Amino acid sequence: MANIAPSLPKDLKQIAILLDVDGTILDLAPTPREVFVPRSLRETLEKLWGHTDGAVAFVSGRTISELDLIFSPLQLPAIGGHGAELRAAVAATPQAPRLPPLDPKVKRQFAEIAEAGPGIILEDKGYSLALHYRLAPHKQGFVLEAVNKIYRELGASAIEVLPGKLMVEIKQTGFSKATAVRELMTYPPFTDRRPIFIGDDVTDLGVFEILPEFDGIGISVGRKVPGVASCFERPTEVRHWLEDISRTDAFAAT
Repeated sequence: MANIAPSLPKDLKQIAILLDVDGTILDLAPTPREVFVPRSLRETLEKLWGHTDGAVAFVSGRTISELDLIFSPLQLPAIGGHGAELRAAVAATPQAPRLPPLDPKVKRQFAEIAEAGPGIILEDKGYSLALHYRLAPHKQGFVLEAVNKIYRELGASAIEVLPGKLMVEIKQTGFSKATAVRELMTYPPFTDRRPIFIGDDVTDLGVFEILPEFDGIGISVGRKVPGVASCFERPTEVRHWLEDISRTDAFAAT
């Protein structure tokens, strides 16, 4: 897949940069705790935050507190928990969560799937529960079948199942990355900006769909997404591109 980068205005104060994290700006790791944040990426994001007057934000399934931890000492505006959490400015306290954490009883039912053997990793994100089988890809069929069986038995319209890259996630309905991005774009410095959103997974598709509301630009990672013209093959290319645009004289104005 060829990399196709979008054209951007030379004045970065006209745009907002919204970034999914795992699989987009960070390489996927065997387990969520093993992700590595290059020092150069922190420096690039800090430069972009300055060039955009603060209009750079993470849009992640991780909680905001976890994002702060893995990118420490860097802190940025952020959407966490797939839209359950929102912090519109670095100095601001995250707003009250849109919904309470996922019901512990529901979590325990899905967590029992990991007892099938080694290689299935649980990740409790508070508002959702992820089952990773990157270490045991041969168990994909078993994991997905077990998840869907529990989902059907619960008969619960209040939860949804989101398949991802060698993982599956169970979350509550009523919020998403897309609903949170809509809200984020009402707060300064994001208001009246053109959002540039980069994402790689199923949970990012909803954000791509709402970008036309803001004359935004979508960039997919690792695969072509219908209606999204720009793409990068791997997070490495995303990081290089972000570094390039952080040098404000490195690209031509449109």
